[in-house]
Formats: sequence, C-alpha cells, structure tokens
Amino acid sequence: MPTVDSFTLSCDALNEENTFSEGDVVTGQVTLSLSKETKVKKLFVKAKGDADVRWTRKSGDRTHTYYAHRRYFKLKQHLIPEDSEETVLPEGIHVYKFSFKIPSENMPSSFKGNHGSIVYKLEAKLSRSWRMDSTADKELNFVSKSFSNFNTLLCQQTDSTEQETGIFSKGQVHIDATVNKTAFTPGETMLIVAKVNNATSRNMTPKFNLLRRIEFLAQGDSKNEEYSVQKVVDKVIKPHTQHEVRCELQVPTDEMPSIENCDIISVTHQLKVYLDISFAFDPEIIFPVVIAHPMFRDRVSGNVGPYPVEGFGGPTNSDFPPPAVAGGLYPSLPSCGPYGYPGAQGPSAPPPAYPEVHNGPPGAYPPQPPPMYSVPQAPFPYGPPPSFSSSSSPAAPAFNVPPSGPQIQPPFPSTIPSAPGFNPPPSAPDMSADFLSQTNDDPPAYQLLFPPPNLENADTK
Repeated sequence: MPTVDSFTLSCDALNEENTFSEGDVVTGQVTLSLSKETKVKKLFVKAKGDADVRWTRKSGDRTHTYYAHRRYFKLKQHLIPEDSEETVLPEGIHVYKFSFKIPSENMPSSFKGNHGSIVYKLEAKLSRSWRMDSTADKELNFVSKSFSNFNTLLCQQTDSTEQETGIFSKGQVHIDATVNKTAFTPGETMLIVAKVNNATSRNMTPKFNLLRRIEFLAQGDSKNEEYSVQKVVDKVIKPHTQHEVRCELQVPTDEMPSIENCDIISVTHQLKVYLDISFAFDPEIIFPVVIAHPMFRDRVSGNVGPYPVEGFGGPTNSDFPPPAVAGGLYPSLPSCGPYGYPGAQGPSAPPPAYPEVHNGPPGAYPPQPPPMYSVPQAPFPYGPPPSFSSSSSPAAPAFNVPPSGPQIQPPFPSTIPSAPGFNPPPSAPDMSADFLSQTNDDPPAYQLLFPPPNLENADTK
C-alpha cells in the first residue's frame, strides 16, 4: 500500500478568464494525503516562466538541432522547515498554503507552437529518503499587459499603391486602402475601405486576407510559419472603371494573440489588401495588425469609421480622436467679446481676471484700445487731475482716452517753478514792446531803432 495516497496542487482564480499578468499575486494550496506516518526531507512549491524553441534541420547526412531557452522568473517557497534533515508527518490529509507575486516585468503571453512554447507554471515537489519524488504542477494562463505605443494602435491606417499591369495589358491601376485601426480582439470586425481606379484593359478582383506569421529564432537561424486566418473576396472590377469596395472582416474567436516582446518567439499579424489580376503582378498593401487577448476587449473595441474626421476637415494623420460635438476642434467660450476674449456677463457680475500687461517703451507699438476692466474712480473722466509732489516727476495717465473724447491735460505739480528771466544786452533795443498796439503814441525815433556807431572806438582801432 503506498504511503502517499495523493499529492495535488491548486491555485485561486483572479478573474473569470482565470488569467494572470505582471504584478499579480498567485495564491493556492498543496494537499498531501498520507496513509501512515512518513518522514519527509523536502516539501516546496515553485513558480517559474520559461520560453523554449527547438527544431532540427538536415543537410546531407548531418542533422543539426537548433535550441534556445529564456527564463523570465523562478520563485521558490518551502512548505516545511528547510533546515531540518527530516520532518515526520502523521497520517492523514495535510494542506499547505502558498503565495507568490509575479514580477512586474515585460514578459510575453503564454504560447504553444510546433517548434517552441512559452510556459508559466506552478510546480510542487515532495522528497523522501529512498523514494521517488512526488510532483504536481499546474500551468498558468499568463497574459501580458505590455503594449508598445498603445495610443497609435487605435488610429486608422491609410496607404496607397500604383502599378503597371505588365506586358499583357495597357494602363495603370491605383488603389487607396484604409482600415479603421490596428488593434483588434478575437471576434471583432475590421472595417476596410478600398478605392480602386482600374485604368487598364483587364478584370481584377479585390481580396482581403488576414495573415498570421510565427517565427522561431535560435543560434542565428529561424523557422517561419505563415497561415491565412480569414479571407474575403469581393466582386470583379471591370476595365476602365472606378469602384469603392467596403469590406467587413471578422477576426476568428479562437485566434491566438500577437506576441512581440519575446526575442526567440514572435507571433505577428498582417492585413493584406490586394487586387488579383490574371497574368500580372498583383498590387498589394500590407497593414500591420495586433490581436489582443479577449480580456482587453473593452480597451481596444472603440470602433471608428475609416474616415472618422471627414466632417471636421477631411482625413487626418493626427493621433487624437475627433471632437465629440460639432463646432470645430476648439469650441468658443460662451458670450465671447471682440478678439475672442470673454465679454461682460452683466452689470452686477465681477470683471474677469486678465493677465498683467507690461507696456513697452513709448512709440514702440501703436496705442491700444482701453481695457474693458479699467474704470476711472473720478466722478467724471474730465475732472481735475490728481496732484503730485513737486519733488517727483509727473506720472503717466492711468488710462488712454479714446480719440473721440476731449484731450485730458497731463497732471502738473502743485507748485510750478517760474521760468528764468531774460536780460537783453544793453546795446539791444527793447523788442518786447508791441509797436502796432501803440496807436496814441508817437513813433520811436530813428536813433532809438538804429543807434549810431561808436566813433571813438573806431578811431582808436
């Protein structure tokens, strides 16, 4: 009769999908059922994440094996004292609880393929002397939360191509294609628009194909696999016609997520939009596609049309979503005044706050209209100017008067200094008299106006 009746491991679910991600805490228990008293050397549980790839390639009589391994983490917890040589466990059922925190690092999601796998699991081990080890394990469904440039994954993609059909026909074919975004979840529908200008003499058929490409890398070599996930074929486009094709391509509900953060295993998706032309090279446009795990459905399911901002100025390359309401990207404030600034709200409303304005040197800029918020405190704007101290220079007016109002005289000091007197030279006549106003007096003598020269001074010279 065996001593160990059963040895099992279980963990607690964190969500309905029973998935785990970076930074999550994994809790569970190990159950050991013994039929009799037993000596145990070790009892522990491990949590680890590993990626492995392996394939072989023959070259003549030689076979070469390519192998690569990556370890993302390994955690260990002892359920009985580690230092003791042996621990005696009585008969019966023993339950040991454990707890691990998954590292908060960039790690790929779980994956299993033909030539490699990415596995996260719990493993419990019971060691006894002279006995085979008892083990129990459980795989964890790990879903990575790492997305590079997630905001760009929700933006529409647009591309175009133009091509000559070849020697069997004449003319060119031009195709413009648009897909509503980049990230999708299984079961979601892609919205594709293709505008085709068939200026040739051949019939052509628009086709849309969702592709999955898996690549395994090891020792400088690679192993590639490509699958057609979903394909849609549209109607034939006749020669010398233009046609707009609208396609709705649904991602299969069981499609595996994309993996782009593992250096030895990658899973990528592409949307191929092309025109099938007989006996000619098919013009094609390739769009990158990211398939996210279904748990991110609410995050990436914001469907927008192929031309979401056409009503606001046509297609755009902006990463920002279009406005929720009409009226432009930046709707104006209510009750706007001239020059786009808020107007007065009412006689009793307080004036709005404005930033401080620093005036430049006089004459640097043309005079500006008076601010709407500056109101003079004088009872009448043309009253007497305020007085200043005689020791200080006259201050500038508090506000600029509109051109239509009378000019306000600048303020003066309370005491105006008298101008210096003017003393004319003794030989010059007094020119301050107004001769025209002296109608009752005799005119001045000629000698008063033109005195004779000093002859004595002239003789001495």
